Amino acid sequence: MTSKKQNKQSVDLSLRQFIKDLGGIAGGTALLASTPWLQSFTVDKLSELKKEKARLAVIGTGSRGQYHIHNMLDIEHLEIVALCDNYIPNLKDASVLCPKAKTYTDYKKLLESSEIDGVVIATPLNWHAPMVLDALDAGKHVFCEKAMALTMDECKAIYEAYQQTDRVLYFGLQQLFDEKYIKGIQMIHSGLLGDIVGMRCHWFRNHDWRRPVPSPELERKINWRLYWESSGGLMTELGSHQLEICNWAMGQRVPVSVSGMGDIVYWKDGREVYDSVNLVYRYANGVKINYESLISNKFNGMENQILGNRGTAELAQGLYYLEDDDASPAIQQLIAEIRDKVFSAIPAAGPSWRSETKGKYKPYAIVKNTAGVHSGASMIGADADGSDLILSSFAQACITGEKAKNIVEEAYVATILCLLGNQAMAEQKTIYFPEEYRIPYMKF
Repeated sequence: MTSKKQNKQSVDLSLRQFIKDLGGIAGGTALLASTPWLQSFTVDKLSELKKEKARLAVIGTGSRGQYHIHNMLDIEHLEIVALCDNYIPNLKDASVLCPKAKTYTDYKKLLESSEIDGVVIATPLNWHAPMVLDALDAGKHVFCEKAMALTMDECKAIYEAYQQTDRVLYFGLQQLFDEKYIKGIQMIHSGLLGDIVGMRCHWFRNHDWRRPVPSPELERKINWRLYWESSGGLMTELGSHQLEICNWAMGQRVPVSVSGMGDIVYWKDGREVYDSVNLVYRYANGVKINYESLISNKFNGMENQILGNRGTAELAQGLYYLEDDDASPAIQQLIAEIRDKVFSAIPAAGPSWRSETKGKYKPYAIVKNTAGVHSGASMIGADADGSDLILSSFAQACITGEKAKNIVEEAYVATILCLLGNQAMAEQKTIYFPEEYRIPYMKF
């Protein structure tokens, strides 16, 4: 029987080989240019590591931290040498998974260790900025969960610190390493769906977002997502992923304004953050992102829908639809040419003959294996969503010292947009992207 470890390694090498092959196919250079963070993440560069291992510490050993630990245990070129948490039950649970790792309750003491190359930060959002800045200052490579920080000023401080360091910095936007997103965006950039005319993103759950609290004084520590002092609510926890995907589809362009409404509709339990949000982000060319999230109904699940004048991509499901599926020979020729270019390394599936849920539209699979579909229900993570691959890439970068292009910038933009969305909802007005938070990477 094939082990879980072997399965993960085969997935890892499959995507790495796909990335390598992009350079050798027609249009491959241009396609790889749309995913520049993958240029240092190849089969050849992985083989150069030989038996070297990155010595990593995990700061924050709650549910997401332990999710990362499970993935990290299956990556051959890293070892977990330290764990840190000031909530002892979580630290003990993580120690069971990593019995040889040294434990800390003070992250600053951990950063003093010369036996640690890099840190993986999976703490509440209000701790992201101080921990990232302290870790970079201590000479450590850093992987931090999304979103980048709790405030726009903190985001700017991290961005500026990164410009001055030779350390590697990653943020947990795992869709950047998810094969169906990579291929789906390449299809969009290749013109298969025509011009982007709109985007619709949503994330629905039916869960109060609460965790059990053994003692009342631990409420804000354990349920940090529910309070503005430590959380950006639905936008930073969920929307950051989806807004980044929209900008990626738009060729890394950034919306110029946002307006929206946020309310506590159902979970009236003392929380401060909204349980229902509706926003409209507008690009300079008039294209808009309609974003909606609520956590009291799960019917619609999660989706990132990119609308083109020739077709639609549902990236979370790994499907696309064509407006004129049986139209002119020219359309069919275009489809064939793009499939040949984009999928020569790993052939795309043919039509997926599922029950017709889109009327006359036929769903086609973006990738052959759609096992990595994320329903949006999990509060921790999903299998095959790119989380293991981004950690593998980070560990590789800790060894080589090679910075991945644009990951910091993508996280910065996505986080600022989430925070502007929260501001628009709080002030009940249209907010324009402030000049003081613009960076050279941005295109409007």
